[in-house]
Amino acid sequence: MAADVPLLLPEINADQVGLIEVQRAERGWKGALIANSNCTVMPVVMALAPLRGFGVQKVTVTSMQAVSGAGYPGVPSLDILDNVIPYIGGDEENKVETEAGKLLGRFDGERVHPFEAVFSASCNRVGVVDAHLVIVSMALEAQPEMDAIIHAWNTFRAPEPIPSLPSAPEHPTLYLRQPDRPQPRRDRDAGRGMTTTIGRLRPCPVLGYKFIALSHNTIRGAAGCSILNAELLAASGYLPDFAPMRISSAV
Repeated sequence: MAADVPLLLPEINADQVGLIEVQRAERGWKGALIANSNCTVMPVVMALAPLRGFGVQKVTVTSMQAVSGAGYPGVPSLDILDNVIPYIGGDEENKVETEAGKLLGRFDGERVHPFEAVFSASCNRVGVVDAHLVIVSMALEAQPEMDAIIHAWNTFRAPEPIPSLPSAPEHPTLYLRQPDRPQPRRDRDAGRGMTTTIGRLRPCPVLGYKFIALSHNTIRGAAGCSILNAELLAASGYLPDFAPMRISSAV
């Protein structure tokens, strides 16, 4: 990750778009590079962002990742049928551990100070077409009640102009109280594929709390987030041919 390249997830770090000015000054560019995050870290940081006020200290992540995340033609059928592959190449686990710190970090106008929590990730490929599901355990300094955590998830809203952007979901994060949710087939299209669904919050005897989170890897984790990033840039005046008043939902 280049320090001056914004790693944008608009609901949680829209202010980091300011890195564009740092990047232009340092590189002498008129344009800019903007990056999406790794698709697997997406449900992790979306679930943790509303909890930053509780003092997130340690996080372990175990992923169950859809085959579509491997691209086309994907994973050979005889490798994934009746199987789980406990390894994903491309430095996947390190990406989850390091990108989370930048995504949740604090931008001071010149650089991003990484989020101070420690992350440990284990990534697995499973026989699901779309959606990455993550099992998360976390240590929180404040040790809030379970209901306070659920309330934080269900009331989390991004600051303006994010909620007004066409691709932004009404609920960035949504807690499901059914004991067997979220599930890829049933929940990956929540919020037109842009909502991160969360469930099974319960005590963890090791770190304090554990839960499940799920997001659509090719929408929230890829194309959808790219479009939302472009909408943010337009609303912020970085795309001069697209004034904010011209942004509207597609028919």
